Amino acid sequence: MVLAQLGGSISRALQQMSNATIIDEKVLNDCLNEITRALLQSDVQFKLVRDMQTNIKKIVNLDDLAAGHNKRKIIQQAVFNELCTILDPGKPAFTPKKGKPSVVMFVGLQGSGKTTTCTKYAYYHQKKGYKPALVCADTFRAGAFDQLKQNATKAKIPFYGSYTESDPVRIAVEGVERFKKENCDLIIVDTSGRHKQEAALFEEMRQVSESTKPDLVLFVMDSSIGQAAFDQAQAFKQSVPVGAVIVTKMDGHAKGGGALSAVAATKSPVIFIGTGEHMDEFEIFDVKPFVSRLLGMGDWSGFMDKIQEVVPMDQQPELLQKLSEGNFTLRIMYEQFQNILKMGPIGQVFSMLPGFSQELMPKGQEKESQTKIKRYMTMMDSMTNEGKFILHKHIQNLLTELDSSNPKIMNESRIIRIARGCGRPIRDVMDMLEEYKRLAKVWSKMKGLKIPKKGDMSALSRNMNAQHMSKVLPPQMLKQIGGMGGLQSLMKQMGSSKDMMGMFGGGDK
Repeated sequence: MVLAQLGGSISRALQQMSNATIIDEKVLNDCLNEITRALLQSDVQFKLVRDMQTNIKKIVNLDDLAAGHNKRKIIQQAVFNELCTILDPGKPAFTPKKGKPSVVMFVGLQGSGKTTTCTKYAYYHQKKGYKPALVCADTFRAGAFDQLKQNATKAKIPFYGSYTESDPVRIAVEGVERFKKENCDLIIVDTSGRHKQEAALFEEMRQVSESTKPDLVLFVMDSSIGQAAFDQAQAFKQSVPVGAVIVTKMDGHAKGGGALSAVAATKSPVIFIGTGEHMDEFEIFDVKPFVSRLLGMGDWSGFMDKIQEVVPMDQQPELLQKLSEGNFTLRIMYEQFQNILKMGPIGQVFSMLPGFSQELMPKGQEKESQTKIKRYMTMMDSMTNEGKFILHKHIQNLLTELDSSNPKIMNESRIIRIARGCGRPIRDVMDMLEEYKRLAKVWSKMKGLKIPKKGDMSALSRNMNAQHMSKVLPPQMLKQIGGMGGLQSLMKQMGSSKDMMGMFGGGDK
């Protein structure tokens, strides 16, 4: 995401402040000036930025802070809270309920990615156990029904539309009635894209809304328009009861921060953001985890939720046992690579890890990293093929190579054999083994972790003590939260996996 540039700038400003020997007025002002500059460059409204700076100075009055107060922590918490305030309208959005038919009407500008977003929204809820359906009421744009039909077919979602009917209201009503009879609990109506100057299209939009009586009107906003999002969102809200917003194309525009803040200013909650063209490049927007990830502080509860989605409940106790033993084998690495690929875009996954987003996922290298993971898996597949199917006497080698936690067994002859088996240079196999050693080192630091009685990942974070966390966190992240002492005090607040957010500034304001 281009927003990572904004997050990186703010993180660097906070890090420079943390490196200062003494936190005085000059250090605070320099830090706030850097943050202000970064926000303005991301097209966030000047008034919002100015108010943020003023509020932080009111909260962080260095003269009034008693001796012993952690000034760095107070400043970091104030910055985090003010960023959340900018992006949070403080208004919850409608949530569909399983088993009860809900109609969601999509509106938006031409070219905002509305039709694709309809399918992403349906696909997201389908994975959550809903029974969604799509209705194409866009009779204005040529090819609109074909696009929705293609997307819906690919995602295996039922759809309705017409090549001959020109009345969008009639199509919308017929589609909604049909899918209600089929017991669909999430009926999504796609409407024609428009501009705020097009009075006729706005009237059509009002008629569709009045006829279908949607439970939620979703406004799809292109992030590239920046602060102009405010005027557009207001124009749509004056025509139909917009209940929530989805901001698209967050992967390619530096104005994303401006769009998010402008939409929030209309008191319309942003509920999802689109981060790419693929179906799974679609994230639920929760302000505190979003800001935490933006600043490189991660989203531990989101990461744990992702793991639970891809690791079946019956396999979680076994995974936790391996984690507690601290023995990391190539087979475990292979299995975890499989899980990572199932979790969605790799950049999103790593951004959930505290302090890891910039270290493990350099900007613009998400696809390269995903390709590298697949290449490593191919090499490990070669170990299996070589041992199991080509030479029977190498069966033991197969078990040794994949299931041993001792990297020294990978001698030169084995490396050459693996390289030949997968058709890759020896250097690539060496790189894979170096990655294995690095990950094994991280894995070994979790040795002795108390396994939850439930045997599931949701209880894991409650059993992680400060000592375990200090071993896993990158040094600069540990320093930023006040070292071992700061980590211990913050972890006392943890009562659930979601409370992990508190230790990275995601607690209650």
